[in-house]
Formats: sequence, structure tokens, C-alpha cells
Amino acid sequence: MAQRALISVSDKSGLVPFARALASRGVEILSTGGTLKTLKDEKIPVVAVEDYTGSPEVMAGRVKTLHPRVHGGILMRGDIDLQDLERIGGKVIDLVCVNLYPFEKTLSKQGAKLEELIENIDIGGPSMIRSAAKNHARVTVVCDADDYAVVLAELEASGTTTAATRRRLAAKAFARTSAYDAAIAGYLSSIPADAKDHDAPSPDPYPQHLVLPFEKVYGLRYGENPHQSGAFYRDRTAPAGSIASAESLGAGGKELSFNNLVDVDAAFEAVREHGRPAAVIVKHTNPCGVAVAGSLVAAYRTARAADEVSAFGGIVALNREVDEETAKALAETFLECVVAPSFGQGALDILRGKKNLRLLATGEVPGAGEPGLVYKRVAGGIVVQQRDASGPDEVKNAKVVTKRAPAAEELEALAFNWLVCKHVKSNAIVLGRADRTTGVGAGQMSRVESVRIACSKAGDAAKGSVLASDAFFPFPDGLELALSHGVTAIAQPGGSVKDADVIAAADAAGAAMVFTGARHFRH
Repeated sequence: MAQRALISVSDKSGLVPFARALASRGVEILSTGGTLKTLKDEKIPVVAVEDYTGSPEVMAGRVKTLHPRVHGGILMRGDIDLQDLERIGGKVIDLVCVNLYPFEKTLSKQGAKLEELIENIDIGGPSMIRSAAKNHARVTVVCDADDYAVVLAELEASGTTTAATRRRLAAKAFARTSAYDAAIAGYLSSIPADAKDHDAPSPDPYPQHLVLPFEKVYGLRYGENPHQSGAFYRDRTAPAGSIASAESLGAGGKELSFNNLVDVDAAFEAVREHGRPAAVIVKHTNPCGVAVAGSLVAAYRTARAADEVSAFGGIVALNREVDEETAKALAETFLECVVAPSFGQGALDILRGKKNLRLLATGEVPGAGEPGLVYKRVAGGIVVQQRDASGPDEVKNAKVVTKRAPAAEELEALAFNWLVCKHVKSNAIVLGRADRTTGVGAGQMSRVESVRIACSKAGDAAKGSVLASDAFFPFPDGLELALSHGVTAIAQPGGSVKDADVIAAADAAGAAMVFTGARHFRH
């Protein structure tokens, strides 16, 4: 039966009802600092830790729980250690509820000084959490307010928590202290060695010590192929609006697969580029149809029409709440998943009728220019880079290199398709108009072959389309092929030793071409 709890929390969410419920069960509560004051103010019976230990807090509160009576009470192993505990004047502690000084929150503050961050490194908290987690055979450790309800329910049912719950909470506690220490190590190894306490140093985005905290969300049916196993892990620090923090709203027929998750991420990254109602359809990480329009349903229908064959079984990303009309259009085609900021109730009623259609609501669509880091695993290591957040003004600011400058409509079309092209696997070629793609050529070893595929996909729609290329044309042949299908304007980075020949080919056909000076390879 639970006898005594030590509660000391920085985040006081849910604290009062949790502590009151414990006290009502006759559990003696030990506490410190702000938590002690809160409980006293709420008239909840509580004992100050310094009264329990007989040792006052010292060094402005830096030392208060680092005491044998505290850790002895947590770490004691029943009858084995009872005499030792009595000898030091300690008492049994069988529940530890601690969360940590807000180091990560302080780190996220603009202009946080080094001295403030150092003061927000918790010492006693992790020590108590680790002691309790180690002794989870007897002690319940709680470091997350989300677990208050299950602990109270089990105490109400049997007077104690189950061994399975204590083990789960212990694992969670060690994960929390591990992530906390990783954040501290990452920060301290990312600032200049000569940084002073009163400085607010800008951390290097690539610290010497990089530890990424992930937690398992669920197992996958399999990995990329049936003979490979897999699981989905979420970054504990994932921001709102990310795929990892999205809410699943589907009918529950199937979990998202490895390939689904990779495709959903690719589709959502691509739809973030557009301010107007937009739809992106992805197949095997490549957009096969992208469109913007005055309404979401029009954008989706236009994107689907760009390549209806490839759209079958695809992933759809939308940048507006899904309404009933759009839901009806989505339901016309077999799709694996739809990701959007939200779904209206009428849309959910329609789409949940497709039992194997997965629906993800992100809650918001992060801006296209939002910075971040991208990680890719390689054998024995990991490569890290900045997210490719550039693109929106590159066509607008591009250099016209042909005799003819793009017309206003062509320039608008180039800007749209340039943003699509950065999300297509290299070598990437995108044909399109101002509001839609007409043909996409992706992932070929030869840029000419990518042009050939894009033109084939576009068919008659290639005539009058513009073209975006993620990297320069090394020879005129790829451009000449596109021009022969009626392409009128081109956006490419430029920078090839054969640029003069490529420009001459465009001039000979009366086409307009701009050099952006920016490359958007995607591997």
C-alpha cells in the first residue's frame, strides 16, 4: 500500500488534484520549494523535505533533496534495507513525482543567457527520478502529468500500482532523463569555448554531441518490403504541424506503413510551399500531380487530372481543412492516405466509409521557409543538413539569359513549377502551367530521360507548358527535346560549361529562359 510520496514539480499541470487524491488516501506527501507552497496554499497536507531530512536547504536551494534520508527512502529494498533506513532516520518512500527544471524551454527563449541556462540544469530531480526508476520493483516514478490518471486509478483499485505500470513508468523516466541530459550536452558542445556567463551565445546547429530522443509510436506491418520488419518512432521534440504529431482520424482499417509514412512526409513538405488552396499527390516520394486553385476541391481535381494513372493508390496532401465536396472527390479514387490540417465532420463521415483510407490531421501547416534540420542514416553514421527552405523568390529574382524574357503568365508558371521541382527526386524535370503540373520526370540517371518522361506524361499538354529543372542542363539535348514538344519557357540554375550552347538552343526556338543560381537536388 502506498504510504509516502515525494512530489517536486516545475510543471504544475494537474498537480493539485493529483496531490489531493493521494492525500485523501492517507498518503503522506513530502515536498519542496514552489510545489510545497502550492500544496500549502491549497490546504493539502504536506511535509517540507527539510523537516523530513532535518537538514535545511542550502546554497539558494541548489541542495535540498540530495540527502541519504531521501535517496535511502527511495532506494530501500523492503526488509533487506529496513534496519539501515531506520539507522539514518529515514522513512519508506514509495512514490516519486518529479519533473525537471525547464532547461529545454529556457533554451528555446530568444536571447537566453548562459548563466540562466546553467541555473536551469536540474541535479536533484534527475537523481530522484533515476533512484525511483532503478527501484521500480517497489517504487512508482511519475515524470509526466499524463500518467497521473492511471496511477490514481490503480491506487484506487488495489492500493498500489501494478508491476507492469511501474516498469513502463521507469522506462519512461530513464528516457526523460536521457533526453534531458542530451539537450544539455548538445547545447554545451555547440557554444563557443570562450562564452561568458552573461553572454547569450548562438549555438552551432551541428553540436559535437548529437543525441536524438525518439519514442516508439507503433510497430509497422513490415518495412519497405514484406521481408523487412519496421517501427515508427516519433521525435519527442517534434513541433506542432509535423507528421509525427499529427492525429490519426481514419477508419482504423490499417496502420500507416513504412512507405506510407515516407510518402506522407514528402507530400506534406511539398504542399507547404503554397499559399493558395493546394493539392499534392505523391507516389513513391515523387509528386505526380500538383495544383493550386480558388477552392480545395478544384485544386485536388486538377492535380489528379495531371496524372490519373499514377494518382491511383497515391498519397494526397492538402493545405486547407477538407470539406464535404473535396471529400466526395477524394472518395472517387483509391488512395492510401490523405493528410490535411483538419477535416470537417461531413468530410470525415464520407471518408471514413473507405475503411482502408488513412486520414492524418496536422492541426496546422508550417510555413515553407521554416528552418530545421534533416537527418539521413548511412551505414555507421548519420548525415545532417539544413532543411531546404529556399525557393519562393528564386524565379522572381532570376537572371533572364535569353533574348526573350518570360511573359508575366510564363513567369508565374515558372515560379509555381520551380517550387514543385524541388520536391521531385533528381534528376528532376517538371512541366506545367501557372496553377498545375502537366508532366513530371523524376529520379533518372540522365536528365534527357527525365525530360522524355515529363513530356510523355504531359502528352498534348506539353505544348505551351513551362519547364523547371532542379539542376543545370549539361548539354542542349535535354532542352531541345522539351522545346520540340512545345515548351515555351524554362527555369534552371545555370552554371554548366555548356550554358552558352543551351541558351543558343532556347533562342533558336524563341523560348525564354531564366537562371536562378540555386540548385534543388533531392536524393
